[in-house]
Amino acid sequence: MAVDGSWNRRSLLRGAAVVAGAAATTPLLGKTARANGGDADALFKAGKFEQAGRAYEEILKKDPTNLRAARQRGYVGLLANKFPEAEKYLTMALDLAPDDKETNSLLGDYYIRQDKFALSAPRWQAAGETGYAKWFAAISGRPYQIHGDIGRVKWLQTDPMPLVEASVNGGPPKRFTFYTGAPNLGVTAKTAKEAGLQPVYKEKTEFEGQSLWVYYGVLDSFKLGGIELRNVPVSWSAPESGEATDTGNDGMIGTWVFYHLLTTFDYADRSLILRRPTPEAAAKVRADAARSGTRPLPLWLSRDHDVNSIGNIATSGPRVMGVNFGGAGENTAGMPGEVAKQLRIRTDYDRPLETAAHSHATVTYPCYPKEIRIGDAVANEVYCEMDPTMPLNVPWPYGPGFDTIGHFAHSFWKPYNITLDFTGMNLYITRGKAT
Repeated sequence: MAVDGSWNRRSLLRGAAVVAGAAATTPLLGKTARANGGDADALFKAGKFEQAGRAYEEILKKDPTNLRAARQRGYVGLLANKFPEAEKYLTMALDLAPDDKETNSLLGDYYIRQDKFALSAPRWQAAGETGYAKWFAAISGRPYQIHGDIGRVKWLQTDPMPLVEASVNGGPPKRFTFYTGAPNLGVTAKTAKEAGLQPVYKEKTEFEGQSLWVYYGVLDSFKLGGIELRNVPVSWSAPESGEATDTGNDGMIGTWVFYHLLTTFDYADRSLILRRPTPEAAAKVRADAARSGTRPLPLWLSRDHDVNSIGNIATSGPRVMGVNFGGAGENTAGMPGEVAKQLRIRTDYDRPLETAAHSHATVTYPCYPKEIRIGDAVANEVYCEMDPTMPLNVPWPYGPGFDTIGHFAHSFWKPYNITLDFTGMNLYITRGKAT
């Protein structure tokens, strides 16, 4: 629930909308009753994505003009990076309703995950995301070109947030934090100026009564250890007043960078390991995991950057949860207030914490579940936070549309190394340092 430190227009606006909608009735934890759209929607909402996909297909067999079923079936494919499935059904949905904003947004995400930026631009425009549309339309050539096979980058610090060194456009090392709760690579206005960046598009927005200019551009080179990425989408922002805030770093690395690589967050060794995502590199990760007894966990990617898997809080049983790497904060996990209440998790209401989530102000409370678990990684009676304003399910466009009972945060991962394989869509968590 800690401040993510990023100035991203989409997260700011969406965060504000989540707060505004928090008073709405939240679904009951574990509820399996039929949703408005029938069993398929209930399965999807509960995170049973494969079963939901089959149920949507049955609907389409009976009614090929069912827009929601086509769109949702495409979304199920997109969550798991199953691109042929996503394309088939999202294209079907677009044919049924060319102006449907949700379909266009999902197709925009579908294209950028495959670096087909020119094709994504009209879809983002139709979805009402003008900034993304103008940005991606202006990027020429192949983005995220990978040079080098592997890079290991030691962390300069772990808390309150990890910091690593990276070179921007061949310049001297800069201090970057990273966070999978953020989408693209972001830099400070100072770093953008020093790197000679020119915006391809800019837009004005408001945040907490302050006017901001958000700029979108393209970075020639971003180097982390032995890995260099070229032609990288990048954003930065600056107050209209020109008085920049010191964030303690020169930028933030988001999920888009990491999903182009085979990324290991080696918390135990305080380092990032970045590999070119070849079949051979993925096979080595699988073999190393098998030797250590590590079982692969499912990986889902929602809202173009949110990483999800299966975990447990107290007696919840296996449920979809967010998995956040990097960022800041001392808590090991966060959860909606409804989850803490229904699972009877010990909560300290006498110690409210004024903080922020998704770039909006909120008040959370310390809580201490008997156990939190993901795969074989477990922690007992550790400090977590619950947010009474956080819904269990946030629908599009401000959330993924399925129930998430919480998220694992920065401090949970410290005994482990974690590898994200966005090709096979597997998550590997192993105790100790990576080999």
